[in-house]
Amino acid sequence: MLIDGSYRKANKEVVSSFMECWHPETNTFHLPFGEMSISLEDVSILLKIPVMGKVVVVGNFARYTEESHSDAIKMVSKLLGVSIEDAEDEVNISKGLTVRKFWLKSRLCPKASSRNITYPSVECTARAYLLYLLYCTLFADKSGSQVSIALLKLLEDLDDVGKYA
Repeated sequence: MLIDGSYRKANKEVVSSFMECWHPETNTFHLPFGEMSISLEDVSILLKIPVMGKVVVVGNFARYTEESHSDAIKMVSKLLGVSIEDAEDEVNISKGLTVRKFWLKSRLCPKASSRNITYPSVECTARAYLLYLLYCTLFADKSGSQVSIALLKLLEDLDDVGKYA
């Protein structure tokens, strides 16, 4: 159900209309019939996702340091099943320790014709898919092409994924 909430499937006219009514000072929409805010219950009902559970905290790699870059490369290598060299080539420093959405998607569907093809483990593929899904739905941003690897840390233990709110 979450994939149905992807930003690519949103009605752009409706979203644009709501953006015009949004007042960030009060975190509400100002509509002709009054103010309206979105509650946690609304999110749960519309996206059919749980809101009770472990809190999702993102931002482990929010501030760039040489150490965080090194940690990010190791994490991408380990959790997505790629070589350190591939992770070094892909982790983008200038955009806040991200990977390209296209590259992440290619981890899900490797081309059979490519040379030196390696098939990642089921867990690595599941992490890549979940990271892609989370980026395209709940954590979408204006870039449309860069996925924060801070989200990947949440997917380290796949048994814990279902426990998050």
